[in-house]
Amino acid sequence: MAKVSVMGAGGWGTALAILLHNNGHEVMLWSALGDEVNLLREKRENASKLPGVKIPEEIVITEDTEMAMKEPDVAVLAVPSPFTRSTSKRLNPYVKEGQIIVNVAKGIEEKTLMTLSEIIEQEIPQANVCVLSGPSHAEEVGRGLPTSCVVSARKKETAEYIQEIFMSPVFRVYTTPDILGVELGGSLKNVIALAAGTADGLGYGDNTKAALITRGIAEITRLGMKMGARPETFAGLSGIGDLIVTCASVHSRNRRAGYLMGKGYTMQEAMDEVKMVVEGVYSAKAAKELSEKYEVEMPIVDEVNKILFENKPASEAVIDLMLRDKKVESSLLPWDETEI
Repeated sequence: MAKVSVMGAGGWGTALAILLHNNGHEVMLWSALGDEVNLLREKRENASKLPGVKIPEEIVITEDTEMAMKEPDVAVLAVPSPFTRSTSKRLNPYVKEGQIIVNVAKGIEEKTLMTLSEIIEQEIPQANVCVLSGPSHAEEVGRGLPTSCVVSARKKETAEYIQEIFMSPVFRVYTTPDILGVELGGSLKNVIALAAGTADGLGYGDNTKAALITRGIAEITRLGMKMGARPETFAGLSGIGDLIVTCASVHSRNRRAGYLMGKGYTMQEAMDEVKMVVEGVYSAKAAKELSEKYEVEMPIVDEVNKILFENKPASEAVIDLMLRDKKVESSLLPWDETEI
């Protein structure tokens, strides 16, 4: 049995706290919001994020940062990506040398273009940081539906330790050494999901969505390889797996926001309607800047940025994507020029 503190009591943090409790661990759930803590203690349910999913009485719910970080073997950082840096600064004084912090949020910091693990390592240099990612909606994990994820760490033994803690009959965990690839897949897929949702809002069909998913993972893979990630990672759970579920699921806040924009909502109106942090909006600018920095062509990312920040009509963005110059599907596949 391990002592685990889940730092962040949103839907994902709550679902993971319940999963870890069901795995037999001693779990504490932390929130920076006093009102949220009081409500969770009283109702033992995150009614707005996970309605109908009860929080076991054994899970301690607190807003006391020192108490939450004093004794855990593992701290799971589950705050939305825009708050990763500020929360890391808040945790720093209480983190012991070598203490494991598992980041489960997905995003890229807009101003610095840093991944979330890089932010945590910068703000808490004494921590042993790893990442858990994959196709895993909180609504389904909270209900105990079968799910698979991947954990990545600098050291193999750290990844295997976290794998052991999270593994259960309904939550299968794989390991990989490619932290960068895992984080890029998890963050950039949100941008593609905005595009997929927009296509749904415009009334387009499965063909359109399939094109966006397959060409989207091609864009992500091109950038990832240029940055030093492994192409195999993008064919796995944190790549194509996470992209598929985020583009297709009714639980996806990014797809939902895109759908509303396809229906004519502005970016801000869509975010207000979703009522949760839409990670893809925060990652879109960073994705575009990374594509420019590494000189990688990412046309879907470009068009999403134009819809979000330049008020380009979504229908025009789709037409412009379809009318791009003719291309080969994969530049890595040579033609056989042998004469017969």
